Amino acid sequence: MTIKPTRGPATRSVLGAAAAAALLTGLTGTPASGAAAATGQITGLGGKCVDVAGANSANGTPVQLYDCNGTTAQQWTVGGDGTIRALGKCLDVASGGTANGTPVQLWDCNGSAAQQWALPAARDIVNPQAGKCLDVTGNSSANGTRLQIWSCTGAANQKWTAPGGDTPEPGPGAMAVAPYLYNGWGSPPSPTTVMNATGVKWFTLAFVLSNGYCNPQWDGGRPLTGGVDQQTVNTIRAAGGDVIPSFGGWSGNKLESSCGSAGELANAYQKVINAYGLKAIDIDIEAAAYDSPTVQQRTVDALKTIKANNPGIKVYVTFGTGQNGPDSSLISKAAASGLTVDSWTIMPFNFGGAGQNMGQLTVRAAEGLKTAVKNAYGYSDDQAYRHTGISSMNGITDNNETVTVNDFRTILAYAQQRHLARLTFWSVNRDRPCTGGGADTCSGVAQQPWDFTRVFAQYNG
Repeated sequence: MTIKPTRGPATRSVLGAAAAAALLTGLTGTPASGAAAATGQITGLGGKCVDVAGANSANGTPVQLYDCNGTTAQQWTVGGDGTIRALGKCLDVASGGTANGTPVQLWDCNGSAAQQWALPAARDIVNPQAGKCLDVTGNSSANGTRLQIWSCTGAANQKWTAPGGDTPEPGPGAMAVAPYLYNGWGSPPSPTTVMNATGVKWFTLAFVLSNGYCNPQWDGGRPLTGGVDQQTVNTIRAAGGDVIPSFGGWSGNKLESSCGSAGELANAYQKVINAYGLKAIDIDIEAAAYDSPTVQQRTVDALKTIKANNPGIKVYVTFGTGQNGPDSSLISKAAASGLTVDSWTIMPFNFGGAGQNMGQLTVRAAEGLKTAVKNAYGYSDDQAYRHTGISSMNGITDNNETVTVNDFRTILAYAQQRHLARLTFWSVNRDRPCTGGGADTCSGVAQQPWDFTRVFAQYNG
């Protein structure tokens, strides 16, 4: 059986020229790939240390700021399980609260969300349940100042240096190969099944949209945390992987047009970064909402803010292309504005018509992308390749093209030779033979489960 593999509420489509123009590294609040426990001081405002008051290990003991003194009350173990521990107990949000001003304390480790912490590259320490940051009350560096959770502001009283900051980045291939996984409808595959079968560790989780206002939600309607998407993130991280949320897609309200300014849009992006302690985000530009030059510039300026406020975070921009490469207007706009994108990633499909060699066409389009990025940023060929990527579509595309497993091998060989920054596809949901399921639950071609994923999983950067 073959299907028309439309993306339904989030269908991938090639852009017209106008649309195309249009907390510490390596540790997260749940196990990160290769994350290991690290022990030492956590320092913050005024160079002072996170301290257990009176070195008392009783439940409910306040956690405070104090002069660093080398005692066991200031020795914290940042674990791969998302906990931060001292004196045999866990850093805990009192009563599991989520309100601004809820104090933190020491408590028996119990596996609750109140004891889960994410440490993104921005040097925040975030409680994902609350989506809030560890904060020094009143911005005071006086000894004994109580620590609390508060909305993340990027201020100095929320910046921390924790043990384990030198944990290596994941290998270039691990993060680059992050197939799209969509929870919006159908029967999404178990990420751990895919991980165990293929070796893939990262997934691009789609899509973060606007709820009609400048407020990020999954598909514009599912809660940012606490729902099925949060469960997916937790499952992937518990299995040693991680996620890259994707903003945008084909349909639905886009944050980029719902937010009234670059500052508001940056705040919306930051909410998602803080909620999950992210190392990367993807902006999937493929709808008329992005045709407006105002929206394009707003997006560029917001991403500049995200880059400035989150050192080390990777920003990917995914957009459509013609057979000879994409319209270069958006790339040029970003370069002129001083925005460095870690990967300009094209979607080389929906060119129109069956019977074409999609592997060769993908390489041709990718060469055009390389030239556009090289010219806009003044890169060498090698630098340009390392700032570009490919996001293919496995199986039968919306325009009835056929992207085969062998085409994926052609694309893989090209990516290996050129050291591309990103090699992904829409979608792992479709990487299955068709057995009568709904749209976008299978590829429409003869295959074994996860054949396409297995090919790209070989990429090593």
